[in-house]
Amino acid sequence: MRQLTFLEPGRFEWQEVPAPLLASDTDAIVRPLAVARCDLDLHIATGLVRFRGPFAFGHECIAEVVDAGEAAGVVPGQRVVVPFQISCGRCDSCQRGLTGSCDSVPPLAAFGLAQGDRTEYGGALADRMRVPFADHMLLPLPGGLDPVAAASAADNIPDGWRAVAPALKARPGGTVLVVGGLAQSVGLYAAGAAVALGAGRVLYVDDDDDRRARASAMGAEVARFEEAAEAQPLPLFDIVCEAAGTPAALGFAIRSAGRNARLTSVSIHLGATTPVPLTAAYYRGLTLETSRADARFHLPDVLHCLACGRFQPDHVRHRTAPFAQAADAMTDPGPKLVFLP
Repeated sequence: MRQLTFLEPGRFEWQEVPAPLLASDTDAIVRPLAVARCDLDLHIATGLVRFRGPFAFGHECIAEVVDAGEAAGVVPGQRVVVPFQISCGRCDSCQRGLTGSCDSVPPLAAFGLAQGDRTEYGGALADRMRVPFADHMLLPLPGGLDPVAAASAADNIPDGWRAVAPALKARPGGTVLVVGGLAQSVGLYAAGAAVALGAGRVLYVDDDDDRRARASAMGAEVARFEEAAEAQPLPLFDIVCEAAGTPAALGFAIRSAGRNARLTSVSIHLGATTPVPLTAAYYRGLTLETSRADARFHLPDVLHCLACGRFQPDHVRHRTAPFAQAADAMTDPGPKLVFLP
């Protein structure tokens, strides 16, 4: 079968590799139907985030089951979401909801991100994928939900969701600030999820005109970052998502958080160190979280919200392209690119 392989920044190659086979009765073999480019994929492709090739690429996908073990919990023909992290669903970490830190697999185990010394699980930009622990991993795609619109449910949509949904559940009607940027689709999904979940106010701040327009289409207020930062103090927010990945954005996010607020930084800060105004955070009782998303844990709630139609992530997609163009299109700078076989 064919598989897109990352070699080095700016270099991808379609390769012929052996087709995957069932290795356990809980395995499934799936055929990708729609594969979204993760925000991280763009930065790996351009070299902004350094990964060592070669490895199979792509990790956000909706797929069709083509073969399944007796205990896989799925049957051929089903359309499913394939979470990007590998998790068993049985270990202590998975039982605690920490599906991005499963005890049964090597650290950071995921599709499409093997990077040199990591275990290779294959990638979504391929004819087939083997999904271990399919009885836990795979969730049926709700009927009527477009695979193209939902492709990022494997990673970036849950990443934005976890930045706002748990805090809004604890604080219904809370106000939300999203500072957009480097993790561009994640910030947009956070804004869209906050609107869908009934936040009292959602402000999306970003100097990028296109991303502001997409956030506005999902119902958020928008402002330029430069203007918002100069205009402080803003009315302070209950919930803040920092997706920009810069010290200035993180400082602004902390200064914009109200008493006992929750701030989630969903972007990788690439400097060796990042200055954090901890004094302001301390006196406000701020809870600050930075981590990868536990995508599989959040997926049931994400899919329920998508199926109800309140959350429309397709506003984030800027382009659809065939698999054959993936190698050349991977560095397209837009916020969400979806590939089709």
